[in-house]
Amino acid sequence: MNKKIVGSLFLSLAASIWGAMYVVVKVVVEVVPPLELVWIRYVIAVMILVIIGFCMKQSWWIAKKDWLLIFLVGLFGNTISIVTQEIGTMLSTAQMGAIITSTTPAFMVLFARVILKEKITIKKCLSIVLATIGVGIIVGSGPINVTQQLGGFYLLLAALTWALMSVLVKKVPTQYSQIVITTYSSIVAVILLTPLVLPRLNNLNLSSILQPTISGGLLYLGIVSTAGGFFLWNKGLQLMNASTGGLFFFFQPIVGSFLGWLLLGETIGMTFWLGTILIFSGVFIVIKDE
Repeated sequence: MNKKIVGSLFLSLAASIWGAMYVVVKVVVEVVPPLELVWIRYVIAVMILVIIGFCMKQSWWIAKKDWLLIFLVGLFGNTISIVTQEIGTMLSTAQMGAIITSTTPAFMVLFARVILKEKITIKKCLSIVLATIGVGIIVGSGPINVTQQLGGFYLLLAALTWALMSVLVKKVPTQYSQIVITTYSSIVAVILLTPLVLPRLNNLNLSSILQPTISGGLLYLGIVSTAGGFFLWNKGLQLMNASTGGLFFFFQPIVGSFLGWLLLGETIGMTFWLGTILIFSGVFIVIKDE
């Protein structure tokens, strides 16, 4: 099968998984605070990935020169982006989380130019402007309170750092298994977050966490969203151009918004849709320019 088709399938599935993730986070974060939630989901993900890696007899060797790159992927993508994403979702809505982080493709254009020297055009610049205006409309106007505006800021930061991570992944040599890269970058997140989380674990209500809805949500976030989603996204990006790979974030806001409406009873106003149209227009321009 054509590698672009395979890459498209991987990226589409990853983005759809993350679209559903916003609804799950919105429910689970009511019981498990963002930092602890990120730490728990990565601990689960690392255990699953290690088991899969050993069962598939993967080589865990990484050249010294590539460790810094893997650390940066773990720092920006697995740690900063995911923490700010879940804080932003907690402060806003599942729909806002899915929409604002869909600005990632436009930001990937900038980082791909700076880091990978991919060509940047007037159309790509226009896409960035449209996406930024769209975010401003969603966050800065309409029936959105100060808390949701702060959430929007965190979500925008999540989109920026995720775009940076997605471009850095393209620099990781293809000789390494994506299961191994995903495992190591997840371990980076666990190491960075552990000093912050350990003193706070005693504050968690174990009986609440063991409720089927919360425990099931944690398993989804750890196994499906983190272990599975990161693997699919990183593998898909290896097969696609970095500045067009972000196209598949289209599936994330569609799934996130639909499930937020269907399961959480979230409502959206005209400013939300106007901002969404501008964001999608910006991303569409990126696609057409390739």
